[in-house]
Amino acid sequence: MKRNLLGAGGINFFSLTRTKQRVNSVMENIGPLIRGYLTKLKQASVLWVEGFREACCLHRVVIYCLRSRQLMIRTGQCFLLNGFIFLGSIFILRSLIIPTLQWILPFGVSDVEQDLCFSHMPIRLYAFLRLGLLQLIYGLWFYPLYIFSFILSTIWYNDIAQFGLTVTETPRSTNPTPSNNNKKEASTSENTTQTHTHVDKPTDLGRVMIGIAEQGYSLLLLTFFFLEVYLTGLVPYIGKALNFILLSWMYAYYCFEYKWNFSGLSLDKRLDFFESNWAFFAGFGSPCVLAIFFFSPLVSYGVMAVLFPMFVLTAAGSDAESVVNSQKMKWRGQELGKLPIFYVADKLLMRILSLLPVEPQGQTSDKKAL
Repeated sequence: MKRNLLGAGGINFFSLTRTKQRVNSVMENIGPLIRGYLTKLKQASVLWVEGFREACCLHRVVIYCLRSRQLMIRTGQCFLLNGFIFLGSIFILRSLIIPTLQWILPFGVSDVEQDLCFSHMPIRLYAFLRLGLLQLIYGLWFYPLYIFSFILSTIWYNDIAQFGLTVTETPRSTNPTPSNNNKKEASTSENTTQTHTHVDKPTDLGRVMIGIAEQGYSLLLLTFFFLEVYLTGLVPYIGKALNFILLSWMYAYYCFEYKWNFSGLSLDKRLDFFESNWAFFAGFGSPCVLAIFFFSPLVSYGVMAVLFPMFVLTAAGSDAESVVNSQKMKWRGQELGKLPIFYVADKLLMRILSLLPVEPQGQTSDKKAL
């Protein structure tokens, strides 16, 4: 009996030691992975905070507007149209027009009037009249104002970005009273720069066509990405969180796209830089989404139309590449990795474009020969 007990105890002891060894080996293998994920999470959080801080540098808007009168006028026009007229109209509708309609055409009747009424026909008629009048107000005022504001604001955003980028450029150092030699050197340098600019200007038609094609493809890509953002909002439980993250990326890309367009950065480099630094741009777009996330669609558009020029100007004055590189220097070459943000939208767009009828080159050459 003692031998049997010792044998069973020895077997249990050896089995426990083996399980402990297995657990230790598993922990030794999982430990570096956990530490790697923690460092990645720390890097992402630091970049997110940097992007959020860059977006909140709204003092740049005041500085840039003081430097450029045209920029001040365009920003003021945008605020006047979207903030004063559009949001003011919504405020008047909700605080004055709707209560007046509810007072003139009430929802129900009192108990005394209900005894005198033989049917609920007036209540239904009042509801129908209220709905009809509200739809008439929306159709004749709010929807045309929304379209007008959208078109005009899109034009103004381009002007605001252009004026902001010209303001952010470093001014050239010039002497107030230059000598004759300096004047000659300045004139010769201007002539050489003019000749260089004339030579360096892209006069090739192919480059222009490539630029137009990239702009069209970028517009379609963002349209499909917006559809993806809308569909993710319908996902239960996690839809709101996914919608917030995707909206942050979308508005961040919109803000920096003006700067990239004027700098002549190609679409491939834009997408590569954006997807490689996804945490920074998620933080940059978060203040944009926080300002509109809890409002109705019309109010959200009005608030975003007022705030969007400010974020465009902060993006114009932000040196995102230097901020990201400074953080990478602290991590000694350890990067977060590229996140394919536009993968689904790109695949869907390429699938749709592949369905378009395109003539092969052989047929087109035969037609030209004929």
